[in-house]
Amino acid sequence: MTGTRRTQVCIIGGGPSGLLLSHLLDRSGIDSIVLERHSRAYVLGRIRAGVLEAGSVALLKEAGLGARLETESFLHRGTYLSAQNRGFRIDFQKLTGKSITVYGQTEVTQDLYAARDDAGGVIIEEAEGATLHDLQTEAPYVTYLKGGTEYRIDCDFVAGCDGFHGVSRRSIPARVLKEHERVYPFGWLGILSQTPPASDELIYANHARGFALCSMRNENLSRYYIQTPLDHPPERWSDDAFWDELRRRIPADVAEALVTGPSIEKSMAPLRSYVAEPMRWGRLFLVGDAAHIVPPTGAKGLNLAISDVYYLHRALAERYDGDAHGIETYAETALARVWKATRFSWWFTTTMHRFPDQTDFDQHIQEAELAYLEHSKAAQTAMAEQYVGLPY
Repeated sequence: MTGTRRTQVCIIGGGPSGLLLSHLLDRSGIDSIVLERHSRAYVLGRIRAGVLEAGSVALLKEAGLGARLETESFLHRGTYLSAQNRGFRIDFQKLTGKSITVYGQTEVTQDLYAARDDAGGVIIEEAEGATLHDLQTEAPYVTYLKGGTEYRIDCDFVAGCDGFHGVSRRSIPARVLKEHERVYPFGWLGILSQTPPASDELIYANHARGFALCSMRNENLSRYYIQTPLDHPPERWSDDAFWDELRRRIPADVAEALVTGPSIEKSMAPLRSYVAEPMRWGRLFLVGDAAHIVPPTGAKGLNLAISDVYYLHRALAERYDGDAHGIETYAETALARVWKATRFSWWFTTTMHRFPDQTDFDQHIQEAELAYLEHSKAAQTAMAEQYVGLPY
């Protein structure tokens, strides 16, 4: 082994959750090293959702990450839902006093990289084969390979921010780990196009042919999705076929005014709900997708990762001040919010999508649910509170 380094917190994963945790720890005077198995260009090249809850925006701004967010994001005070090609609006601002912000995850990650670079943060890219050791002791350590040479990092704690396929969750013994999962029998076919958005706010559409979503990245970059079977590869869908199907599912007035164009990216996303317990094992803490996955319908994935980071950063800061209560209760605290968001994402997904065995009765039930939501302030408030984000 060539070299050994020492840090207080070793963070596995250099996506937004790992970088944000490193940034917040640094602001609290806590040293960290981030290990990322991919290059920075690869991380920044991933296309991800861009809906931030009110609490996520507040935390990013409080952490000094609000400059571009303030000038380049889009504030949405509500959203549109539709059924049978007719839409209605839910006013988040009026119902809750809060809004959501459209700002791409790639942009958040770029801001975080810049902040860590400015602060001299240590991010080790293309670190392969990370292995976690002695997690049940007071002296855990992590080994990894870079350029064919093995290195070691000694630390006090390990934060697993390495996503669903990462090593962190797999480091918890199978006899300890409990996994809860629901896999949905359809996916989202999504395209990115250099066209003006169909609406000033997101449109979620229920239709007997399947779900559709009209979203955006900026005023000249739009993101659209339609529900399709999982065995439909993106190549099966021409741009014209996609646009024709989207028009069939969204409100008629929006479909008539829709501006179309060539896709610049086309992909298929499977949908699942997944929660792993516990989120803490010894000196290892799971964060974000390493511990939970939600379908994108409720836009909760990145936001749950940010709330996990909030809880873990606060717990570690308290621990280094002599109070261990936060790290002892991190898993229970984070999971309480995770399960509420998982329930909301499940409800929104089952309400808006067409299931393979769905009958006309089931379709009428979905439409009745949306009709009730349209005319009930109480139902709209419950949805709005969860969409803009429950408090930490």
